[in-house]
Amino acid sequence: METGQKAPIGRPRGFDAEEALERAMRVFWEQGYEGASLTDLTGAMGITRTSMYAAFGNKEELFRKALERYTEGPASYGVRAMREPTARQVAVAFLDGSVRATTSPGCPTGCLGVQGSLAAGDPGRSARDTLAAWRDEHTTHLGDRFRRAVDEGDLPADADPDLLARYLMTVGNGIAVQASGGATREVLQRVADMALLNWPPVTGPDRTGPDRTAPDRAGD
Repeated sequence: METGQKAPIGRPRGFDAEEALERAMRVFWEQGYEGASLTDLTGAMGITRTSMYAAFGNKEELFRKALERYTEGPASYGVRAMREPTARQVAVAFLDGSVRATTSPGCPTGCLGVQGSLAAGDPGRSARDTLAAWRDEHTTHLGDRFRRAVDEGDLPADADPDLLARYLMTVGNGIAVQASGGATREVLQRVADMALLNWPPVTGPDRTGPDRTAPDRAGD
């Protein structure tokens, strides 16, 4: 005859998984993949290692989930930028978003997607590959958007959409690195504005091209 009770099936975790993931994202953002120890992560998340493994998997899987959250949150400016009506406005919104996201008060400086595993050794190889693929995916999306701009006559016919996308991503990555080194938002905004001075002028019927000395920012 059984005298004890079985543990309930589907017992709740007892913590807010979304909040825990948000905190893990910030640890990875500030310390990078290899710099973030399990003790750092579980301490910030307020859970035990057992709970972390049960809810999120191992450190590598937790990092991927944190990167997804970062993409949908602080880095969502990239998706929003591509909805702008002109290629130039896409570029302005993308770089402005990069400046704001990497210098946001109350958040780590720099970019999780850029610095998360730049200096990772063999233990961080998977995270490094994940971030390289993440950056390449964003570059591809920008290239597709600029290809559409060429087809619509919004960019010159001889413009190279892929090169423009790589140019923007390179400037954005540089902004992130500079932000992590202490560069101010004001300085980085000036860098972004200067980078756009090289943006291809719009030519064609009824198109006079934007004022290249004053990027038409969508709003702060």
